[in-house]
Amino acid sequence: MLAFVENLAMRRTAAFFDLDKTVIAKSSTLTFGRSFYQGGLINRRAVLRTAYAQFVYLLGGADHDQMERMREYLSALCRGWNVQQVKEIVAETIHDLIDPIIYDEAASLIEEHHLAGRDVVIVSTSGAEVVEPIGKLIGADRVVATRMVVEDGCYSGEIEYYAYGPAKAEAIAWLAETEGYDLSRCYAYSDSITDVPMLESVGNPYAVNPDRALRREALSRDWPVLTFSRPVRLKQRVPNLSMPSRPALAIAAAAVGAAMATAGLVWYTSQRRARFEQV
Repeated sequence: MLAFVENLAMRRTAAFFDLDKTVIAKSSTLTFGRSFYQGGLINRRAVLRTAYAQFVYLLGGADHDQMERMREYLSALCRGWNVQQVKEIVAETIHDLIDPIIYDEAASLIEEHHLAGRDVVIVSTSGAEVVEPIGKLIGADRVVATRMVVEDGCYSGEIEYYAYGPAKAEAIAWLAETEGYDLSRCYAYSDSITDVPMLESVGNPYAVNPDRALRREALSRDWPVLTFSRPVRLKQRVPNLSMPSRPALAIAAAAVGAAMATAGLVWYTSQRRARFEQV
């Protein structure tokens, strides 16, 4: 019994979140278009094109072909950009641009998973220079994101690692191996049909604001479908009154753990006493 309790405690779990239209209400990369323009990285025509791409994305999501076209366009667009300048622009504008578009429902879910002892991992096709600060903003434990090739401090226009489709599932499998996650007890959330490999790699997949193709897939597989519709600044969020406070949950978890350990010790002692009496 004690071995069972110890083994159960050692089995770690995580919740894997796509970012765009799952945790935040827009495309994280396209949201910074105007800031990149003001920083001199792109021209007015590129700003209009990214605004249009954002509109199309919000209207109906993006299938594989659209994602490929967006990847090619953004790779060519950022060729020659100074990496440090990009990081500085993101750091200066992230609170104004990203904080207001974080879904309240997603923030609550992240809190719930943390309180349940699970790691929270953002797995996004957007670039690491954008995703990593957003991950820090929302309290993620780890981030998986696309990485560009950097030469002499600037983007070469080539992609070193593309966190898309099956690559997301491979990253999750690698994390499960290195971090000891039990994927059968893990969770995953996404809005896109392109993330089916990610969703089916865990025991608890959820479709969030799904595009039409993912909605059909979710219904055919009996995956829960969630609707997130309340973007809100983190500092303006109202605590979920239906949930116990963090200290209360911590105390409750400690009490449960102590009870399980005590039960295991009682069972172990009784078994030892019974064997002794038989002798």
